[in-house]
Amino acid sequence: MPEPYPIPAAPAAARAAREPFDVREVRLGRGFLGDWQTRNRQATIPHCIARLETSGVMDNLRRLVGESDAPFRGMLFADSDLFKTLEAVGWEAVRDGAPEFASFVDDAVRLLALVQTDDGYLNSYYQGPRAGERFTDLPHGHELYCLGHLVQAAIAWSCAGRGDLLEIALRYVELVHQIFGPEGRDGVCGHPEIETALVELSRHTGDPRHRELARRMVELRGRSLLGEHGFGAGYFQDLVPVREAREATGHAVRQLYLLAGVTDLQLDDPAAGYGEALAALWGSVHLAKLYVTGGLGSRHRGEAFGDPYELPPDRAYAETCAAIANLQWNWRMLLWRGEARFADELERALYNAIAVATSVDGRSFFYSNPLQLRTGHTHEEDAPSRRLDWYACACCPPNLARLLSSISGYVLTRTEGAVQFQLYAAGEFDLGDGVTARVETAYPWRGDVSITLDRPAVTDIELRIPWWAPGARLVVDGAEVPVPGPGYVTAGAGARRIELTLPVQPAWERAHPWVDAVRGTVAVRRGPVYFAVESADLPPGVSLEDVALTADSRLVDRGWDEQLGVPLLGITDVARRPRPEPLYERAGERGIRDGGDPGEWSPAEVTAVPYCRWGNREPGAMRVWLPTS
Repeated sequence: MPEPYPIPAAPAAARAAREPFDVREVRLGRGFLGDWQTRNRQATIPHCIARLETSGVMDNLRRLVGESDAPFRGMLFADSDLFKTLEAVGWEAVRDGAPEFASFVDDAVRLLALVQTDDGYLNSYYQGPRAGERFTDLPHGHELYCLGHLVQAAIAWSCAGRGDLLEIALRYVELVHQIFGPEGRDGVCGHPEIETALVELSRHTGDPRHRELARRMVELRGRSLLGEHGFGAGYFQDLVPVREAREATGHAVRQLYLLAGVTDLQLDDPAAGYGEALAALWGSVHLAKLYVTGGLGSRHRGEAFGDPYELPPDRAYAETCAAIANLQWNWRMLLWRGEARFADELERALYNAIAVATSVDGRSFFYSNPLQLRTGHTHEEDAPSRRLDWYACACCPPNLARLLSSISGYVLTRTEGAVQFQLYAAGEFDLGDGVTARVETAYPWRGDVSITLDRPAVTDIELRIPWWAPGARLVVDGAEVPVPGPGYVTAGAGARRIELTLPVQPAWERAHPWVDAVRGTVAVRRGPVYFAVESADLPPGVSLEDVALTADSRLVDRGWDEQLGVPLLGITDVARRPRPEPLYERAGERGIRDGGDPGEWSPAEVTAVPYCRWGNREPGAMRVWLPTS
């Protein structure tokens, strides 16, 4: 077995444009990412472990070995909540052993070993309420999806030096080879995830059969093997062969997990032939179906992608897991192609659509992430006006936990002769060749990034200049280095002190004119972070729907909010108009050019908070896209 390489989705270095760093080489310090990772370990992971008990996930396993009389509870794929939580703890254990979680892990692995059948099968639902029906409902059964998460958890623990979970996963994978391999039945899972997990398993073990099984499952898509089942074959990504696909469709999380797996295959085999499809699908997602916050999935029905430019802010589904899946896909695209735009989109998702999903205390979560909630919004579990501590379908909280446990692995990449900074975070990073970098920064709230090397750099240091940062400045050992624009700029080998200044300034942003739902509005962005206005910051008696920008509106800094732990912005000269009585009225003598009676407006100032922190006070209205008067 090859030496474990402790990083999510590590490809064979010789075949990748970028190679990831070991999570142990990147030690995050105090700052946005480091504090988030610490909060994840101290609050989110323990919360997930507790809810695995109260939601029945652990009892679902215990009842199969006579240790519980409780009935099966939860979704049929509830096992995956345990596997994702185990993966989260596994990445913590890679760094320092995570001794505080040892009893949980020991008990979970013990139960899994006891529940696993002699032939390797392991699924509490299909060994419980639907015993004897294994692999009879591939569209909805989620068995291979759950196995994918088991495999990824097992890899994390193998990297931490513990092999018993990997043995359990490998036994199950061998059964899947027998059933779905080249000599077996044609079948794919209704929810992709097994594909990327099998490629990671192939890299981790050195066994090419796992990669070939993933390839077989990808190649079988597009034959309508899963049938229609209400939402249609497109919902399952089974309508068009992957090589022919040019538009992202169907269930957003499923589509993005599949694309992560396809990119893994392309990464490991340059002749795989998926490049044209991946390029087209990336454009479909990021040029026509992406919310400005990095959210994905504009339709509640089917948790699905909509048509191009169909991006209503108030009906955005934008599931947290879809944003995480898109981060994972862009990471793989970055490793494959090496282009800064993939890191840009990873960053957009991370600081907005993903960061918003967790409360400031790390113990409550959003499942969906709309960009607008109206005054008087009726609470729905899949579009709440406040975060919940758990969900009936609890896929998102443990998914967040496993991402944050491994987030240090997404900060740096390397090539022969160079190291690339993809994300900016405070901490100490081992760059190789005995060189350690100390990074000081308050990013994303400030754009100053100071990198001090304990000895001269042996390789070039390449710094990503985000798409929003024209005018960035770079000083290396006291000498200014020209920054050509977005992309990467190089501090040459031998550098000891690198000072990068990114223009983190507030700015207005508008949407493509075909996004009808936000025509006549603008969003507020400061660096990579988008802002929202909440009713919590409005004067009494003023509804958010009454507020509009004027030609005189300006963005100004309003200091630091200690409760939310973020900077605030003020928006000056905002118009407040009393609500008109009729729902519809005559446009006036000037017809479509009539904007209403200017005498009705009274100026005011409102506060904007980072979108990632909205909803941490009392429930209320919120909007990202602000109308212009």
